[in-house]
Amino acid sequence: MKRSVLTRYRVMAYLTAVMLLVLCTCMVFKYGFGMGKDLTLVVSQIHGVLYIVYLIFAFDLGSKAKWKFGKLLWVLIAGTIPTAAFFVERTVVREIEPLLAAEAPEPVKA
Repeated sequence: MKRSVLTRYRVMAYLTAVMLLVLCTCMVFKYGFGMGKDLTLVVSQIHGVLYIVYLIFAFDLGSKAKWKFGKLLWVLIAGTIPTAAFFVERTVVREIEPLLAAEAPEPVKA
C-alpha cells in the first residue's frame, strides 16, 4: 500500500468531518432561528458530494489494509456522525502507519 492512499483518506476524513459540523451549525440556525435555509441547502449538498468521495477513499484504504467488514463499516459510517471522523481517522492512522513503515524499502547506500 502506498502512503498516498492513507493521505487521501485523511484529507477526505477531515473535510467531511468539518463540513458535517458546518452543516449541523446551519441546521441549528435553520430550525432553531428560522434563517439560513438556502445556505443549509448548499452546505448539505457539498457535504453529500464530499461524503461520497470519502466513501470511495475509505473503501479503497480498507480493501488495501484488508479490514474486516465491521471495521470497514464503522469507518464508512464515521462520516455521518459529527466529530466521529476525527476520532476514527486518528485510530486508522495509528493502525496503518506501522504497516507503511514495514513496507517502505530501505534507502540504497552508496
